Amino acid sequence: MPKSASNHHNTQVTPEPVLEKRTRRKFTLEYKLRIIAEANACKHGELGALLRKEKLYSNQLSDWRREFAKNGVAALSKSAPGPLASKTPAQRRIEQLEKENARLNRKLEVANDCLDLQKKVWLMLDHLNNGKEA
Repeated sequence: MPKSASNHHNTQVTPEPVLEKRTRRKFTLEYKLRIIAEANACKHGELGALLRKEKLYSNQLSDWRREFAKNGVAALSKSAPGPLASKTPAQRRIEQLEKENARLNRKLEVANDCLDLQKKVWLMLDHLNNGKEA
């Protein structure tokens, strides 16, 4: 039995900005310096309110303070988030090729063992057919 015609003519989906995926926040040097100054000026118990108002975590402020104390303004202006890569792309490629080489060597050993086994079976069958003893 055929389905009846649907009353829904508009099937277009419109995205809701509220539900869109959030992107990583990027903080400017001026913003970080302002927050550090405000945090240093806070009295006992006011720091939490500042962090909530600015929607920051305490570890962000701690990192910024540590970076500023260690290397000054230059440390706060870094743009790349996250730790540095421990291996260069060339080193990762070399490791990948070494793993592939080891895998192919194992495969070659298995193939050679199979060939050796086939040769032995062939020799045994040949001896049986010709009536010769080894």
